[in-house]
Amino acid sequence: MKFSPCTSNCTSDGTFCQGCGRTHTEIRETQALVKKLVGHLVDYNYDDPERFLELTSIKALKRANIILQDK
Repeated sequence: MKFSPCTSNCTSDGTFCQGCGRTHTEIRETQALVKKLVGHLVDYNYDDPERFLELTSIKALKRANIILQDK
């Protein structure tokens, strides 16, 4: 599935947002994920949050690629 970022034209009718085309479930889950990640950053007060996010992204992509290869 192709990722479609928020376009700031959000709608709540139906199953899909008419702005970005994602399901409302996907949007809620993504928001919860970001909230948890931000909470982690705040709780640990990292002095270089950009680096933390960069490395987290790299690790997540590596793990996702491994899982996708095994399918």
